[in-house]
Amino acid sequence: MKRKWWHTKAAYQIYPKSFADSNGDGIGDLQGIIGKLDYLKELGIDLIWISPIYQSPFVDQGYDISDYYALDPAFGTMEDMEELLGEAKKRDMGIIMDLVVNHCSDKHEWFQKALKDPFGKYGKYFYFMEGKDGMPPCNWRSYFGGSVWEKLPGYDNLFYLHMFAKEQPDLNWENPELREEIYRMIRWWLEKGVAGFRLDAIINIKKDLRFMDFPADREDGMCAGTMMLKHAKGVHTFLQEMKEKAFAPYGAFTIGELFDFRQDEMERYIGEEGCFESIFDFAPHLIGGSGKGWYDRREVGADDYRNAVFGSKAVSQEIGLMANIIENHDEPRGVSHFLPQGHVSETSKKMLGGLMLMAVGLPFLYQGQEIGMTNQTFTDIHQVDDISTKDEYQVALDHGLSREEALWAVASMSRDNARTPMQWSSEPHAGFTTGTPWMRENLNYREINVAEQETRADSVLAFYREMIRLRKSEEYGEAIVYGRQIPWKAEEKELMAFYRKGEEKTLLVLANYREEERKLRIEGKIRKVIADNTVPTDQWGSYTLQEDTITMKGYQFLVLEVGPMVAGV
Repeated sequence: MKRKWWHTKAAYQIYPKSFADSNGDGIGDLQGIIGKLDYLKELGIDLIWISPIYQSPFVDQGYDISDYYALDPAFGTMEDMEELLGEAKKRDMGIIMDLVVNHCSDKHEWFQKALKDPFGKYGKYFYFMEGKDGMPPCNWRSYFGGSVWEKLPGYDNLFYLHMFAKEQPDLNWENPELREEIYRMIRWWLEKGVAGFRLDAIINIKKDLRFMDFPADREDGMCAGTMMLKHAKGVHTFLQEMKEKAFAPYGAFTIGELFDFRQDEMERYIGEEGCFESIFDFAPHLIGGSGKGWYDRREVGADDYRNAVFGSKAVSQEIGLMANIIENHDEPRGVSHFLPQGHVSETSKKMLGGLMLMAVGLPFLYQGQEIGMTNQTFTDIHQVDDISTKDEYQVALDHGLSREEALWAVASMSRDNARTPMQWSSEPHAGFTTGTPWMRENLNYREINVAEQETRADSVLAFYREMIRLRKSEEYGEAIVYGRQIPWKAEEKELMAFYRKGEEKTLLVLANYREEERKLRIEGKIRKVIADNTVPTDQWGSYTLQEDTITMKGYQFLVLEVGPMVAGV
């Protein structure tokens, strides 16, 4: 693997609407982010991805962009953005924008012009097709439910394509004029000084142009939109063109959101000549999924999580660094999703975070993860804002679940879980705002918040800070960033253990992924304990284990420096 400047960094995602509100209007903003840059710097963050802040009607919380060159007034002004870029640069931090170019808002100028003249220039910026006697052209289902086709106002048999909400028409990447518009916009932002982009739903830009029906997978007679992606050919051509014309001249950092790609094509995405610098590792998040809907998901077990991570790393570490996540703005809180109910504690939260930070890959934290924020509690569907959750709730009802059962089934997966206000303190509304927050804060903010955790060396926040420092340390950084990840005792239940073998150091990572104690016999010499989630961080590295058999407490996480004469390593 060719070594790159960003490999040693740590990244952090901000959901701006819920991060920090500077003016008391209940919505997070750019000045709020500026005010927290020192906090992020102390945490060890180098790259900050900000979810969309462009002008938007907010049908899908900013992922429906009505003007790529303008900021939504809710977040601030372009002067605020320029100040943020400048302040980040002073701290040697880079700002990554969200690039949403599979679709735009139906309020975008392009679509509004296309509606007026569907067969003119701007009609070719979208997918307009005639239906089958007034019915949709094909039976693909939108990611948010219902057909991907919507009738154009004023036409009985003319439809436009939207893989997401009907207010998010898909852009026609087959049109070179449209592509040049997008590249021009990307270069404009890079000229302003952004460090790069996270590319939203980017694999969807290439469609199966046959627009044919596929076998139905639900009672509605439709098939998942992901079925189309299995037959779409040529996305790499678009991605390489975008790289050459927009990203490469500026040395931009790019990270793709790819759920539906073939692992044998990973090198085309993140290899030396790949389309992106990195992609997110969603392998653990795909566990337990069902084509029927969220109501049919199964819980994630410890061995499921381990096997997903090991399987993904076995492929990726030969090619490049994927980004490790346990949560983001589209996923539930990791500690509520990957830890068993009733076992969520500061100890188990640290264990999960430690595994993410020690696995090979770029660590990509999501706001609040570093203090162990948990899922929200929903008592009524009317408390839900997320368009996707509302659709899944209706799917559950349609399959015979009661309202209570349907709410319980979708609540744990709702995207709103990760969108509650950041918990800064025990002050009203978690210190997020002096006004009324746009979304109800999680009521456990009095117990889980930054201010309280900053006072303790045994807090989740202290653990994350020290683990990121360890990753950047001169002594262990090479092994953690570039060392081979080699599974150990992968057949043992509820244990996740692996080596990170560097050029000079070999580390053994151990996680007792259960409540009960367990004994482990370590092969070879234990030189030092360099991380332990059961003791305060200021005690790390101060003791060694003399015995070759250790007793691990429930959910204990250890990083050991071991001798080089370990069998098979």
